[in-house]
Amino acid sequence: MKSSFRPPQTVTPVPVERWSLRLWGLLFVLAGNMLIDALEVSVAVVALPSIATDLSLRLTTVQWMMTGFAVGFGGLMLFGARIVALLGRRRVYLAALLGFAAASLVGALAEDPWLLVATRLVKGFCAALTAPTGLAIISTTFPEGPPRDRALSVYTLFGASGFTAGLLLSGWLTGFSWRLTFAFPAPVVLVLFLLGLRLIPGPTPDTTPPGGAVPRGHDLAGAATFLGGLLALVQGIVAVPVHGWADPRSSGMLCVAAALLASFVVVERRTADPLVRFEAFRNAAMVRSALGAAALNGSYLGLLFVATYQLQTLAGWSPLRTALAFVPAAAPLMVTALLSGRIVARYGAPRLIAAGALLPLVGYVLQLRQTWPVGYAESLLPTLLLVGAGFVLSFAALNMQATSQLAPAERGAATGLYQTAVQMGAALVLSLVAALLAGHEAVPGASAAESFAACRPALVLVTAIGALGLLVGVTGVTARRR
Repeated sequence: MKSSFRPPQTVTPVPVERWSLRLWGLLFVLAGNMLIDALEVSVAVVALPSIATDLSLRLTTVQWMMTGFAVGFGGLMLFGARIVALLGRRRVYLAALLGFAAASLVGALAEDPWLLVATRLVKGFCAALTAPTGLAIISTTFPEGPPRDRALSVYTLFGASGFTAGLLLSGWLTGFSWRLTFAFPAPVVLVLFLLGLRLIPGPTPDTTPPGGAVPRGHDLAGAATFLGGLLALVQGIVAVPVHGWADPRSSGMLCVAAALLASFVVVERRTADPLVRFEAFRNAAMVRSALGAAALNGSYLGLLFVATYQLQTLAGWSPLRTALAFVPAAAPLMVTALLSGRIVARYGAPRLIAAGALLPLVGYVLQLRQTWPVGYAESLLPTLLLVGAGFVLSFAALNMQATSQLAPAERGAATGLYQTAVQMGAALVLSLVAALLAGHEAVPGASAAESFAACRPALVLVTAIGALGLLVGVTGVTARRR
């Protein structure tokens, strides 16, 4: 992912071997926090059945443990960039670390499910503040050339490793208590905060914000209407199987979501310094990248949600066994993260994106043919391997294509829109999958085989989202040829 922040031009590159301990320490703080941010995306996956059992929650409620983080991350990504521009990177980064640690502790102790959901939203917002800010700090602190390239490589590797680490740690800790899954980031983040107090640099005179000027306001109205609209949309979707379409708790929430999102568009068009400049959507490459990444991320997490329900709730697998089963989909990206740039340079982003969408779709089709009892080696494993290969091919290509045709001053805003789309894809697909599964969750007297068969509509949805991603990828290839 390219940063829109202009690096200092007066620093002479130095060999990596001559880095000071301060630079190494700063890289440890930034990369370590990136690992935690990425880890939080996957940390709740295998813990969901244990949380649902302990707190007596339906699937439509427990899905908020995943969608809450995604909505907090994506729904406030643009607002977070505005806060950083107004208050400064150091101040915001350190405050976000403290907020993340506090939310982790509160979530681990929460007995009320909605308090737990609130902590997931807060952690998502904190990640929205730290993830792009860490990249910007690297771009303006490490000397240009090989030193900065090495720092970015370490940062990328830690981020790519986070999803796998989250699965394994969550699978292990959930065997003792799901609360440990949410608590363990707190002491790690507090250590990073203490180190960051000494190592994270303050503002420098040659740091230029995106667009070349400091914005004049926070645009609280825009942030509130967008976040509120997303929350209402997710809640309206998952309320349908519980209350029915005619109930105000479902149809009413969907109407509220539509009204708030429409208000967001109006607010942004009338605000002097909006969070979103809709002219960015005229760039076809950025729009295709955002849609493709949303489809890839949403279908993948939707598959894991269904598979977790099948393996743990229906087949009785342990959390650790489930986590280990998911590793083949997550590990390949971690292993190949440092080679992704070379792969894109050799084969081109459009072709890689199309191929990276095709492979998961083939896996989803294979999963539709799975029968009871659960067959891992002959069905789920090939699907996970295909999904992992799809991420290896298209993840970096999608990131690079999103800003490839934009001027440097426009890349920061485009990156925010792209990351927002990635998280929104996760939130919407997860809520739809949970709603489809919940329709058969509490059928009296249903056998495990019948409940397993009832998962088919959710898998059909995942397959349809994967097909949408392939369609977007193919349009990118044809557009390049034209």
